[in-house]
Amino acid sequence: MSTVPLSAQLINLFASVILPLSFAMLAQRRVLALINLFALQGLPLCLSTLVVAVTTGQTHLYWSAGLTLALKALLLPWILHRLVRRLEVKWDVESLIKVPTTMLAGIVLVMIAFNVALPISQLSSTISRGTLGIALATVMLAFLMMITRSKAIPQVVGFLAMENGLFLAATSATYGMPMVVELGIALDVLVGVIILGVFFFQIREQFDSLDIRHLEKLKER
Repeated sequence: MSTVPLSAQLINLFASVILPLSFAMLAQRRVLALINLFALQGLPLCLSTLVVAVTTGQTHLYWSAGLTLALKALLLPWILHRLVRRLEVKWDVESLIKVPTTMLAGIVLVMIAFNVALPISQLSSTISRGTLGIALATVMLAFLMMITRSKAIPQVVGFLAMENGLFLAATSATYGMPMVVELGIALDVLVGVIILGVFFFQIREQFDSLDIRHLEKLKER
């Protein structure tokens, strides 16, 4: 009977922490707590990538782990915290669907994600292939969070959490993307958040709210 290597166990352990954090983000009603959960999600993602780097000797994954820690666990949460304070956003997150219904939908999506990822992971030979189901589930839960929130900032956090899932999927299937591609994506995400911050100020100035449903009024004009 073959035993699972310790490195694979650590990778699966760190990746498995990401999934309950995704559910916590899905159920969270406070903006600041939601941002903090996103920052926490970056830590196991960084550690999982670091273990893969040490185990496989893939040098670019060391840079990926450092970039994940700096950008997703520190810089982006700091920017979002500043936006929340500057915009004086209300703490409560308005959900279009009740939380129990959203959580039930999330469980269904996780089941679908693992069933879809199972045959794909069996074709992969990477040491982190067991985390592919978690990665796909993280993407689907983040997308669910985006479509069930009416405020702009929680939707942005959902988009960033989705990118976390895609990064984990890339690491699971192919030991990550080339460093140039990862740097380009990181820069795009950073610039995108800054541009969205400016956009948030414009929405707040125009409608005195960050509820995206107000944007429908522009269609009527």
